Amino acid sequence: MKFRPEDFDAIIFDLGGVILNLDYNKTIEAFQKLGMDNFEEYYAQAQQDAIFDDFEIGKISEDEFRAYFKKTIDPNLLDVDIDYAWNSMLLDLPEHRVEFLKAIKDKVKIILFSNTNANHLKEFRKIIKQEYGNEKLLESLFNTTYYSHILGQRKPNPPAFHSILHEQDLKAGKVLFIDDSIQHVEGAKIAGLQAYHLVDKDITEIFDLS
Repeated sequence: MKFRPEDFDAIIFDLGGVILNLDYNKTIEAFQKLGMDNFEEYYAQAQQDAIFDDFEIGKISEDEFRAYFKKTIDPNLLDVDIDYAWNSMLLDLPEHRVEFLKAIKDKVKIILFSNTNANHLKEFRKIIKQEYGNEKLLESLFNTTYYSHILGQRKPNPPAFHSILHEQDLKAGKVLFIDDSIQHVEGAKIAGLQAYHLVDKDITEIFDLS
């Protein structure tokens, strides 16, 4: 069974792992090279240390985030090396997904909701600009984009979903949410949304756009 966009008032998409390709292992490996052998104990897809949560809701600055690693690993670490390691997980935005978003936007309101941070936002905009010549491409593909560090709230917390539903004047039961992290899917369900856990599939495979 595939989803038909017209069956929903809106569809909310996650970014990393759904639209933008990610590889968490690249960041783990990069921090290991910097001397943090146990990085995955602090940060993983399923859970993360409070410092990462704080960064994702804009509670701490980029400098404060970097200071955490300098304190944890080595006070002499360079900012550029920390940024490189942190951003290593960010890969590419495949063209077929860009075309998919253009097609689905003609049928239903589409919203992006990403748990991200100031550092990653700058980096994936740079990647997208290199690939497509437009760093604001995502903002043009979606009706609305929500980044957790700007919204001040993050998934899987139900109030984050409620804030978006309220601002968009949407009823939870008529909204589909898609994410590759199960805890975010469960949070969306608690908030009353229909939710789908995307695993081992491309986002384009679960929709019928005919």
